[in-house]
Amino acid sequence: MAATEPGPVEAAAGPEAVKRHRRLFRAVARRRNPPLRRTDITVTDERAVKRAVKAASLGNAMEWFDFGIYSYLAVTIGHVFFPSGNGTVQLLSSFATFAVSFLVRPLGGMVFGPMGDKVGRKKVLALTMILMAIGTFAIGLIPPYATIGFWSPVLLILFRLVQGFSTGGEYGGASTFIAEYAPDKRRGFFGSFLEFGTLAGYVGAAGLVTVLTTVLGSGGMESWGWRVPFLVAGPIGLVGLYLRLKLDETPAFQKLEDNSARKATDAASTVETTAKGDLAKIFRNHWPTLILCVCLVGAYNITDYMLLSYMPTYLSDEMGYSETHGLLVLIVTMLLLMLVISQVGKLSDRYGRKPLLMAGMLGFLVLSIPAFLLVKQGSLVAVSAGMLMLGLSLVCMLGTMSAALPALFPTQVRYGSLSVGYNLSASLFGGTTPLVITALISATGTDMMPAYYAMAAALVGIITVACMKETAQQPLAGSPPSVETPEEAAELVESRTPMPRP
Repeated sequence: MAATEPGPVEAAAGPEAVKRHRRLFRAVARRRNPPLRRTDITVTDERAVKRAVKAASLGNAMEWFDFGIYSYLAVTIGHVFFPSGNGTVQLLSSFATFAVSFLVRPLGGMVFGPMGDKVGRKKVLALTMILMAIGTFAIGLIPPYATIGFWSPVLLILFRLVQGFSTGGEYGGASTFIAEYAPDKRRGFFGSFLEFGTLAGYVGAAGLVTVLTTVLGSGGMESWGWRVPFLVAGPIGLVGLYLRLKLDETPAFQKLEDNSARKATDAASTVETTAKGDLAKIFRNHWPTLILCVCLVGAYNITDYMLLSYMPTYLSDEMGYSETHGLLVLIVTMLLLMLVISQVGKLSDRYGRKPLLMAGMLGFLVLSIPAFLLVKQGSLVAVSAGMLMLGLSLVCMLGTMSAALPALFPTQVRYGSLSVGYNLSASLFGGTTPLVITALISATGTDMMPAYYAMAAALVGIITVACMKETAQQPLAGSPPSVETPEEAAELVESRTPMPRP
């Protein structure tokens, strides 16, 4: 047989027992590491992979376009939907409404995640796209507080809840979709395009808000201009829905469904199981990994929302920048990140997820204070340099996270587990970031609180990454290997075939 590390059975029995019962222990070893057959291996279709990446990324872009609009219009929305008075109170009310949608994200994850493990990724992703488009479009139709009073913020909160509920099934499903389509050795590269969509959504939102603010001014924006970005989401949602409905189900999920219709081979039986992604099973059997996921996503989301959502408000409210200038600096920063994010994905395929994630966390721990000191200088060059320092730290996580997170969980509960863990963390830490930072600055009087908050998150992230297992270039748990060519599949089968005994 091919030389293998002794397993727990052999180690417990001892070398003498292994010698006396060679045939028995060969059967044990074969059961533990069965030979693969060619039919067990998924050979990906690159065109299908690219279609899947495009559809998933567009949905993610729309999600962050919607959330970006709200972040960048926070001051305007505070004036439109909440009673006039103290400006800080209006801003806190606006950010509180931003955060409220995150309260139902875990609920959405608990509903859509297990549903995606039972009925398929494609159907659920189409449903979340519809709900997101409806929620965002409806916000653009709400009359202001001056017209209908109390009911204006009530309707705003209602449709924010619709957005949050739908988003609960979006990221977990989209990252699962791409991860299950991509070949094992390029999962980081293809996964990075999901976060490319995140940046594209933010850039689109920031660009549209900047143009409208420049053309209409503050008065025009508060009168009717704020509605335009929300109404644009309707047509974008229809395009995303069309692309998603044209896709086939992921190869990994198809294999799970086929399991009930055909007899699995010995090799496949170890990696293919039935799709029963119920919540009780997730919490009972996968709670250690869920905790790891919550901590990792929490550290990532705090730094992400601090830079991409809160920073324009910080520049305008704390540094006295005009809203347009602050958004322009952020847009340039995000465009630079979009240029390098796929290269970060390639690096994670080559060197591993953990080194890239650790580099991003260490970047925020070490560079947050210098970056904010530069931002406080106020000059365009200093602000841009500070933003870029934080952006390069963030892109190490952006380009890696969408490949690292789906690999934490096995196929039969991947969508559900990831949706639950991701959205619990996003609810507790991500959406509350602008609100918490604004409140901390107000309570302490120091405008360095964003740096301290990011550093605390990064410290948690460093500990979490150190506890993770490396998953780069390995098959997803619960799925057979996925390769790009038949030749690669043949090589893999040969490498797993036992050598004849001398």
